[in-house]
Amino acid sequence: MSGVLGALLPAVPLVAGLVGLLLPPAPRQPATGAGGGDRARRVAVALGVTGAAGALALAVALLLTVDRPEETSTTWVDLGGLTVTLGVRLDGAAALVAVAVTAVALAVQVYSIGYLRRGPHDDVDVDHRYPPYAAQISLFTAAMLLVVVAGDLVMLLVGWEVMGLCSYLLIAHDRRLPGAPAAAMKAFLVTRVGDVGFLLGIALLGVSAGSFRIADVLAHDHSTATLTAAGLLLLAGVAGKSAQFPLHTWLPDAMAGPTPISALIHAATMVAAGVYAVTRLYPLFTAAPVTLTVLGVIGSITLLLGALAATAQDDIKRVLAWSTVSQLGYMTGALAVGSPSAALFHLLTHAAFKALLFLAAGAVIHAVGSTLMSEMGGLRRSMPVTFWCTVVGLGALAGVPPLAGFWSKDGVLTVAEAAAREGTGPAPSWVGWLVWLAGLTGVAITAWYAGRLLLRAFFGEPRLPLVRPHDPPAVLRWPVLLLAVPAALLGLAGFLGAFADRLRFATVPVAGAEDGLVHLGPGLLLPLVLLLVGAGLVLLGWRRDTAADPAAALGPLRPLFARAFRLDDVQHALVVRPFRALARAARTGDEVVVDGAVEGSGRAASGLGAGLAALHRAALPRAAAGVLAGALLIGLAAALIGGNR
Repeated sequence: MSGVLGALLPAVPLVAGLVGLLLPPAPRQPATGAGGGDRARRVAVALGVTGAAGALALAVALLLTVDRPEETSTTWVDLGGLTVTLGVRLDGAAALVAVAVTAVALAVQVYSIGYLRRGPHDDVDVDHRYPPYAAQISLFTAAMLLVVVAGDLVMLLVGWEVMGLCSYLLIAHDRRLPGAPAAAMKAFLVTRVGDVGFLLGIALLGVSAGSFRIADVLAHDHSTATLTAAGLLLLAGVAGKSAQFPLHTWLPDAMAGPTPISALIHAATMVAAGVYAVTRLYPLFTAAPVTLTVLGVIGSITLLLGALAATAQDDIKRVLAWSTVSQLGYMTGALAVGSPSAALFHLLTHAAFKALLFLAAGAVIHAVGSTLMSEMGGLRRSMPVTFWCTVVGLGALAGVPPLAGFWSKDGVLTVAEAAAREGTGPAPSWVGWLVWLAGLTGVAITAWYAGRLLLRAFFGEPRLPLVRPHDPPAVLRWPVLLLAVPAALLGLAGFLGAFADRLRFATVPVAGAEDGLVHLGPGLLLPLVLLLVGAGLVLLGWRRDTAADPAAALGPLRPLFARAFRLDDVQHALVVRPFRALARAARTGDEVVVDGAVEGSGRAASGLGAGLAALHRAALPRAAAGVLAGALLIGLAAALIGGNR
């Protein structure tokens, strides 16, 4: 029964998406009657919401029925002993992640109904491409669910790549924005760089094990060199999908897409896929500690880089985007110090509060007409529902107790401290120190930029007095309100043994796992102190001048943080420009040398043919002279040859 549910889980949104792609676009102009475009939009809404709701129901059914690891598979292709299978691999962690993915997808589908509707003051209808938009969300959801339940690495790779394609289409949805197509192309190309390594890593493991079935790959006795090489190659793909340094640069630019898509990408699909893939293959990484060392260094850099970049952004969506980069650093850090359970716990709570924050930000943008915090202010009075939901989301992001992010972030810090002080992790103890200290620093910085966002957007005086903002309509408001519940309370589920057991990996002995996901003790005091320090500093700076931006306190560092240490420029100089120059050289060589030789031989043959044709068409006297000249030459040659004899 569980195998059937697991197979249906990605199939339901897949069918909804494929059918939705057949629908025509909605009309660009307001409809005066029930036209075909209106019907297409209604059908697209029904397909998108029904597909997401059906997938959520199946995920909940899996959560209730799967109490131990289960797997079903059948051989799909056997190439000389190298087997590719079709099947699902289910456990408690997969069921919980599936519930998070489908819940966020359903919220996004419902929210998009109102967010992409023509407003009374819009000159151009942004909603005429709603049918393909809703269908692409369904395909995006199906691809992530395929990654979640896949029992074979090739199936996982299919879902992995389809997500990349859907992200490209959805980020570029609003083609009126000049930055949207470029951002979509950047996301596609940067993640493809990592995906090359991911593909090679999968190929290396499959060839070594003689099968791509995950159970066979995990059970096979790989050599240390194979595990190290495959693990590092897989981490390249993880760095691309989960926006880890140095392949993180695509994620903030992806904010050019519609805000609901930002919620979907950041909360439950694309960026979560890399972390989840590592947990799926975690025993292979523990057998090659070098890979976890590299992951710990990358995660620590990403954590601090994202947090510092978030402090100087004016665009509210880019603040949240950089916060996602930072929070992903906590997840990869937890993996590096030996706790996939803590990583998945933070992944689940992050899915709740980050989806809440993006949809609440969408409500603010919808009301104000701008993404810039410098054009907001005083919104807590006119948008009370959005304000309190944002308070919950930012509190969970910063780690305010007892909200969800507090418990999951503390779980990461606890296992990192144990790895540092006691050397309990699979990587060297200095990796534990690095992750722990970076995580503690991130607590203070996160509290600072979360407080800045709240103060700049919702407190002070309105900066656009002509705008009359208000809370969003019900279709936008209810997804935000419902997401506030897990953002506030999901962390408390860590106290439940059944919940903790679903995230525990019996094959991975790690420090702290025996005590559950949450930890009560003196270790909580230091993160709380750092939280108060960060929040206190931003509040102190704001109270001095409520009209000023607290980021002014960064001084000369503010432009550097706003540009994320100019790493985009570094990549452009070291990668983009050289490859463009190489491409131009290759094009010149192809056009001048290769095409020149081919076209030159063609022109020579044409010239020779034209000359012969001219002779063939010559007048009779000239032709007779030619014949006589030829005969004379032949006779002369015969005489010379005969004389030599």
